[in-house]
Amino acid sequence: MAIDIQTLKHRYIDSCKDWNTVPNKAVFSAFVKVHFIVLIGAEVNKLENEESSFSIFLDDLEGVDFHPLYNVFVLIDMSEIDAVDILQKSSCSLDADSVLLLLHAVHHKLRVVDLQDRTFGKDFLLGLSSGGLACQVLHLKFSHFRKVNMTGKFMQMRTLNLDFSASLTSFGKDCFSCTPNLKCLSLCATKISNLWTTSASLAKLPSLTELRFQSCLCRDDTKACPRSFGAKPDENTSYSPTQETAEEHTYAYPNDEDELINLFLIGTYNNSVHGTVNEYDDSTDSEVDFSDTLPGNSLLEDFSWNGLLDLRNEIFPRGSEEDADESWAMSRPISRVSRRKHRFDHPSPICYEKHYRDYMIASFPNLKILDNQPIRRAEKDRAAVVYSDNFEHLPYKRTNKESIVSILKNREIKAAKNTTSYTRSVGASRVGCAVFPSLRPLSIKSSTMPRVDVGTTSFRPRQFEYHPCNSNLMVIGTLDGEVVVVNHESEKIVGYISSHGATNSVLGLCWLKKYPSKLIAGSDNGVLKLYDIQHTPSTAVTFDGFDQLTSVHVNSLDELFLASGYSNDVALYDISTGQRLQRFSNMHQEHINVVKFANHSPSMFATSSFDHDVKMWDLRQKPIHPCYTVSSFRGNVMVCFSPDDHYLLVSAVDNEVKQLLAVDGRLHLDFGIAPTRSSQNYTRSYYMNGGDYILSGSCDENVVRICCAQTGRRLRDISLEGKSSGSSMFVQSLRGDPFRDFNLSVLAAYYPSSRPEIVKINMLSSKDADKDSLSDEHLHAAQGLSGA
Repeated sequence: MAIDIQTLKHRYIDSCKDWNTVPNKAVFSAFVKVHFIVLIGAEVNKLENEESSFSIFLDDLEGVDFHPLYNVFVLIDMSEIDAVDILQKSSCSLDADSVLLLLHAVHHKLRVVDLQDRTFGKDFLLGLSSGGLACQVLHLKFSHFRKVNMTGKFMQMRTLNLDFSASLTSFGKDCFSCTPNLKCLSLCATKISNLWTTSASLAKLPSLTELRFQSCLCRDDTKACPRSFGAKPDENTSYSPTQETAEEHTYAYPNDEDELINLFLIGTYNNSVHGTVNEYDDSTDSEVDFSDTLPGNSLLEDFSWNGLLDLRNEIFPRGSEEDADESWAMSRPISRVSRRKHRFDHPSPICYEKHYRDYMIASFPNLKILDNQPIRRAEKDRAAVVYSDNFEHLPYKRTNKESIVSILKNREIKAAKNTTSYTRSVGASRVGCAVFPSLRPLSIKSSTMPRVDVGTTSFRPRQFEYHPCNSNLMVIGTLDGEVVVVNHESEKIVGYISSHGATNSVLGLCWLKKYPSKLIAGSDNGVLKLYDIQHTPSTAVTFDGFDQLTSVHVNSLDELFLASGYSNDVALYDISTGQRLQRFSNMHQEHINVVKFANHSPSMFATSSFDHDVKMWDLRQKPIHPCYTVSSFRGNVMVCFSPDDHYLLVSAVDNEVKQLLAVDGRLHLDFGIAPTRSSQNYTRSYYMNGGDYILSGSCDENVVRICCAQTGRRLRDISLEGKSSGSSMFVQSLRGDPFRDFNLSVLAAYYPSSRPEIVKINMLSSKDADKDSLSDEHLHAAQGLSGA
């Protein structure tokens, strides 16, 4: 027989006497209220299928209230109380351990937990994760964690709200595997930005129907914006979905009693949520593991948030996509914009991704509400088209993930046919399995090179280049003027050249192809040298200097090289004689950032300048006039030829990345990467996978973008995460591995410490390599296939 409310209340009073404390008024009031509902409103509740709930605010409790209340909570599962809500407005006098004990004291009848995690800190999160919770609704706003890894079981959870967790950047791969019944997830004002890793994590939620990354502020609290669903703007009315179909949602107007009940269900008690988010950005390095809890039955069958989000079509109605694209705002969240009297705020960075809404709708066909805007059938159809036009689900236009084993068996059976097809099939399958790619910093220290006095314990890389012939070698130029040749697989140094004098940065590096032990290195102080890594540095050939050098490049015959820098000129050198042959003046109106020879035509080269122009030149015609000139909207940072010389890849400031036909400069592709509106966001792009894909990164962002070089469709974004609290990684330079498909390296800088390092990225291997990687035989077989 269940314990009645009166008995439970007397137990509480007796416990207060035992602990020599006065009964808490708020607790006593909660007993009176629930008793009133059970006795007086029994018939009404029965008819309306409502539950009798015991609701307590932690703000009303003192330390002396803990033991009496705990002694009651352990009995609630055996009482006639249907549900317990533990809530918090802003502050709490109880310590974190006491709150955890109260949460764990209630098991299957715990319904809503609404806390401000900033009150308790990271230890509270760890304690919460170790025991789990049986609640149905968890509001854990202002949390401290940077990465959530929910690996336990939260079988009863229907709603999770992590709004204003300003340090939250990502999720563990399987973090939602333990919440199969989660229907509603809110992630407003977080730092989540990656469409691909986010969708892979959320794919573990088969019951997810409502998702939001941004919120509407047309009200002062977090209740619903009635205009969002075409309802009358009654400030005193809340709305909840009562009947849903694939085509539309019907909303009911609750009465005042429902309003009171919904207030407790939703837990919209914090009226200070509009404060500055960065104020609480005190993230930690630890991942949070939400682990085992006992399974339970569902008590809360449905839930809809109060508080609505960015309605894109309120600003850009259907049919005006062209205007929206011109203004760069079509897929952007609206921050404090007033249109039709709506106010929107608190977008997470993911909302700024181009085609964000279409991507999410196409990725989650069971989703009914995104950012509090109902998803209708017409929008689903449109999203499928947008997704197909702008994203690659798998590399090389593959629609279905193939089995690696079957691919390799087919290769053995049909070894004489189309090796390229097998290469692409293997790459597509393995990239599809590794949504969370492996990122590994390249660790090179002086201790790895015995018998050589390097003089430093670690290096500060400024530039790097893969070797064109030896798949294991890489040369690194440092901020201290050193040239380091390293085996990037074993992380062993195989050659070292010190700065020999004044500190300078090595900005220009280029290997010779016919003489694979030789390389050209140029420093910002103008020093240019040819080194042979098989000989001592004293045998280096010194060329005439080029002041404020930024770039060097050798032609395809290893006969000549070019140098450019912070001037309008380009210098041409003869490698065999060590002489500077000519200095071409005034090739651009502003300084020339990069000069590049073609890969197969020894006389053709291209220059890119901050005067917005890219120019093609031919040494056979004496480069007085360019073959053609193509202008960008912003200053050009980078230009390079495709491996087959058919295209020029041009990168201008702030993500303006285009592919031109090398023969005449006509536009072939505009990759449409969204700008950040920063004039200092220097963008660099290169080819990978033999020219099948391009990779692009910018110095104000921590993202590497991978796009198809033939269609421009986005394959994947790779986010770089800083190791320590408060640090961010930004892309300074990057290169695709010429020998390994879907492998690349990134020169990343950490701010505010500005400590650079090279990060190796393997898109074919997951972070959880022990779970996802293939056997060594399969790896070697796949890598042995020739590229396209």
